[in-house]
Amino acid sequence: MAAAAAEWDSGSEAGPTGDRPSAAASPVKGNAALPEESDAGASASGSSEAKVDDGNIQEAESSLREGLSLNYEEARALLGRLEYQRGNVEAALRVFDGIDLQAAIQRFQPSLSEKTLSKRSNKLRSDSSNSGSQHAASLVLEAIYLKSMSLQKLGKAMEAAKQCKSVLDAVESIFQCGIPGVMVEQKLQETVSKSVELLPELWKQAGAYQEALASYRRALLSQWNLDDECCTRIQKRFAVFLLYGGVEVSPPSLGSQTEGSFVPRNNLEEAILLLMILLKKWFLRKTHWDPSVMEHLTFALSLCGQTSVLAKHLEEVLPGIYPRTERWYSLALCYFAASHNEVALNLLKKSLNKNESPNDIMALLLAAKICSSSYPLASEGVDYARRAVKDAESSDGHLKSVALHFLGSCLAKKSRVASSDHQRSLLQTEALKSLNEAISLDRCNPELIFDMGIEYAEQRNLHAALKCAKEFIDATGGSVSKGWRLLSLVLSAQQRYSEAEVVTDAALDETAKWEQGPLLRIRAKLKIAQSLPMEAVEAYRTLLALVQAQRKAYGSIKNGAEEDEDKVSEFEVWQGLANLYSSLSYWRDAEICLQKAKALKTYSATTDHAEGNLHEVRENIQDALAAYFNALSMEVEHVPSKVSIGALLAKKGPKYLPVVRCFLSDALRLEPTNRMAWFYLGKVHKHDGRLADAADCFQAASMLEDSDPVESFRSL
Repeated sequence: MAAAAAEWDSGSEAGPTGDRPSAAASPVKGNAALPEESDAGASASGSSEAKVDDGNIQEAESSLREGLSLNYEEARALLGRLEYQRGNVEAALRVFDGIDLQAAIQRFQPSLSEKTLSKRSNKLRSDSSNSGSQHAASLVLEAIYLKSMSLQKLGKAMEAAKQCKSVLDAVESIFQCGIPGVMVEQKLQETVSKSVELLPELWKQAGAYQEALASYRRALLSQWNLDDECCTRIQKRFAVFLLYGGVEVSPPSLGSQTEGSFVPRNNLEEAILLLMILLKKWFLRKTHWDPSVMEHLTFALSLCGQTSVLAKHLEEVLPGIYPRTERWYSLALCYFAASHNEVALNLLKKSLNKNESPNDIMALLLAAKICSSSYPLASEGVDYARRAVKDAESSDGHLKSVALHFLGSCLAKKSRVASSDHQRSLLQTEALKSLNEAISLDRCNPELIFDMGIEYAEQRNLHAALKCAKEFIDATGGSVSKGWRLLSLVLSAQQRYSEAEVVTDAALDETAKWEQGPLLRIRAKLKIAQSLPMEAVEAYRTLLALVQAQRKAYGSIKNGAEEDEDKVSEFEVWQGLANLYSSLSYWRDAEICLQKAKALKTYSATTDHAEGNLHEVRENIQDALAAYFNALSMEVEHVPSKVSIGALLAKKGPKYLPVVRCFLSDALRLEPTNRMAWFYLGKVHKHDGRLADAADCFQAASMLEDSDPVESFRSL
């Protein structure tokens, strides 16, 4: 049998190269052997160093036919095999050229079908005849297979493929109902198996990829009686060809599928199906473990975003195949890609336990990355990132840069929830220091530049943020929309609305239609900031049409990863329209939009806050307060509701001022750049007679108003 499977483009051979024929394998009548020293053998082989010519071939053939009672094709087949085994490929090819395969098939076909037609009384005679015919067929078919191998060695892949195909065509002609699982001569089965395995490789070497595809499917769908190992090699090579061949193949024919079975629609689906079949074979102990199968499956499922399916297959792999820390890390990657961050972090905690691999830098980096996206986990992320920085000190500068990047991001997140202004200031300074150090180690990392720009913008260092936004756009060639959005928001914070609008329009021209949602939202808010409400309504209508078209195209049910990527939802659009109509005193339109938003998301702090605004402008104070408190009950840290509650209670009289101060201070703790919170807190201080504190609050509100973007930088 052929050796273990190689990659599809390796061009490895799958045939016999050095074994001499044994007596048991020689298809001669009367159980006659073929000794190397016999006169017939000497006449057939000649000198091992000499090349045979036509005269020698005819003489050797005549000796074989007379001495061993072989017919013309059988004699040439045996002679050619001897030459091939001695390495005389060209001589063997000249011998094989004289074999008429079609004539041999016509002789073998009735003889091989005799057994199925014979009666029980003739069973012994039929078995003997059938065995002899199979020996003869095996010899001739092996000769054509070796002819194909000879042509491959001479670099004639196309001719070799045609010869190999003729072997399989002949087998199908002889065994019209497929090769039976029993009563088949072993040498014949080996020749068939090797030919089935070789043919797709020959077509690929010849550049005939569609023929290779057809050969793979023919190998797997026809009845060749292949053993599990041979079938496994073919399935793996086919999957590799589909994944990396660079050829878009047509789906398999529906006629070859059983009713109700899954029919793959493209290369990726067919490759995944094959790889899953291979894994199932291993689970059933029908084949040995091949780690490359899981590697190919990882690549395929990652391409189509099905990392949760990959996690399931990794969990099914029996213990002992992978080290458990490696398995935990791989599972964490899968769950992180599927947006199951909590599960991923729990797996990493197990891996980073002091009794496992506490200094695994890749696990530390992934844990820090997960924590950098969550305010509650920011402190934990700082610890992971610092451990990663320490471990990367003496190793890789790139890994140290990544660790410093995550450290800066976690420190920035931690500063947002700091309990005091002093602590917040220290954390922000440390975050900028870490990001600057990371950039010094990796100046060509666009993500680092972007995060630095976000941090500068949050601290209202708009000049530095503008510089980072431009550098990010230059580094990415303007192909990433979030760079344009950052630039537009920074310009809007500088009150340069017309320039921000020009940037947004340019970004829309450079962005694919399905990815324009966040940019259209910024355009609508820029129109509002310029007191152009009707144009803002039109921008929201365009955005709504886009979002609804996306929903119809992809369906209303999406997985978590898709929801994160699609940052503009239909709910947000109706919510924005409700706020806009409310500011224009179009109460009826505002209520309709709110109802649309509630239908999409029943329990939302944002919707309840907007409903409270409607009650407030209509001077329904109690209803407004009830709506704001409902919003807080659903989202305890909803800053707009805290500010609105503080503003309403301040109007009720001095006895509520301590409560007002509490709400406003808490809002500023969560969002230090909220100008309305500073403004109302200043009014509270003024009422209490603390004029200096009031002046500081009013000054902060004024400065923030002059640097307030149309949309929070945190939306990026």
